[in-house]
Amino acid sequence: MFVVIWQFEIEEDKVAEFEAAYGPQGAWARLFGSSDKYLGTELLRDAYVPGGYLTIDRWASEDDFRAFRRDHDQAYETLDRACDALTARETRIGAYSV
Repeated sequence: MFVVIWQFEIEEDKVAEFEAAYGPQGAWARLFGSSDKYLGTELLRDAYVPGGYLTIDRWASEDDFRAFRRDHDQAYETLDRACDALTARETRIGAYSV
């Protein structure tokens, strides 16, 4: 398995929209779900830092993730730009083989 982890800081007035877009049934999960190699997304809310979140996107393999990005680059970039206003800060923590 291959996972990609992102960290986000969200303003209080954007939390509901952010959770709807980045959650397990959100816009990102629907886009990723066009690949049968996508295994799901977890959205974690920080218990102590308001507006702090992590996403964990799971893929069958790194090659599958790379193939998805190559084949869906335009849709990925379009959704990324559409979601920019939802985040105060976005940091890729890393991409890991499990």
